[in-house]
Amino acid sequence: MRTLELLGVSSDRIAVHHLSRGVNLHDESERESMKQYKPDFIFVLDQGSRPSPPVIDDPHQALIIDHHYAVEGDFPQGAKYINACHCPPVVTSSLLTYLLCEPLHPEVKEKTDWLCCIGTHGDLGTTLKWKPPFPDMKETFKKYNKKNINDAVSMVNAPRRTPAFNVSDAWRALRDATCPADLLTDQRLLQAREEISLEIERCTHAAPKFSYDGRVSVQRISSLAQVHPVIATRWAGFLKSSKLEVVLVANEGYLPGFVNFSCRIAREARVKDPPVNIIEILKEYARNAEDGLLDRLGESFARGHKEASGGIVPKDAFEDLMKAMRVGEKPEKKEIISPKKEAKVQKNTLMGWVVKKKEPETETDVSKVE
Repeated sequence: MRTLELLGVSSDRIAVHHLSRGVNLHDESERESMKQYKPDFIFVLDQGSRPSPPVIDDPHQALIIDHHYAVEGDFPQGAKYINACHCPPVVTSSLLTYLLCEPLHPEVKEKTDWLCCIGTHGDLGTTLKWKPPFPDMKETFKKYNKKNINDAVSMVNAPRRTPAFNVSDAWRALRDATCPADLLTDQRLLQAREEISLEIERCTHAAPKFSYDGRVSVQRISSLAQVHPVIATRWAGFLKSSKLEVVLVANEGYLPGFVNFSCRIAREARVKDPPVNIIEILKEYARNAEDGLLDRLGESFARGHKEASGGIVPKDAFEDLMKAMRVGEKPEKKEIISPKKEAKVQKNTLMGWVVKKKEPETETDVSKVE
């Protein structure tokens, strides 16, 4: 938006559409809502890539900017797209947008570099090392204070995680802010962050159960808040097991009739070679199940990234997935039968010593006896 304004596009010609709670870009209600703006151009930012009809039915030009896992054909019909998922180190949609916009006007860097950093840290974590080919942001962190940028991440994320799903609060705060520090005193953001912190604390202690093969841990919670991704990230850094690869947190209370779940790679599995692919692991369990489970789980199953996937699936299909993974079943202990040890016989008995003394002495050199 700021780049378009710098290029001379009037703000009254720019409309911003926020998706509703629990739906995706391709839901018919969202397509109809976007259609009401009568847009000539549509920029779709970070909304996941999947095959679909055109973004809207009316004539338009669409550009998809994304970094979620996709293959050829996983995009709306007729749309142009740029997706970084196959180019490691994968840049986030926020950084990708910045790299596209920065050459278009000399003031883009000055006005949007801190927004780029907030968005990138929101996806890749606040400890990210900005090494090439990522751009050098040392001056940005020095100018705006790295701590302020990192604190702003949780502030901006909080409203969409609340049951009220007040995405517009985060957008309004970002639109009006001139620097990260402006976000840290916004009362609506502060209230949302406190609400989410309390809900995370309430839900985070759910005890994990493990799949039969030990590769996946599963925690089940029930919350109207979108806290399952945060809890999955926390437990992924805590659980330890040589077999564990994926930490899954399932939220049965977010959407009626559905289970929203998030997966992260367990800390000790992050160094595996080849790397852990959460999407393939989830699909592997579903393919091995009966009754076409993979199809019943739907298009929103195992979406996102190889390292951070999840989904929104019908409850009955999710229960069947848990059965396919044999969550909570403990492997039978194999009985190990070892050969009986021969009973030790004491050889240096008193009788043996007496008999030995009575044997005639010989001059045999024992070192030559074969």
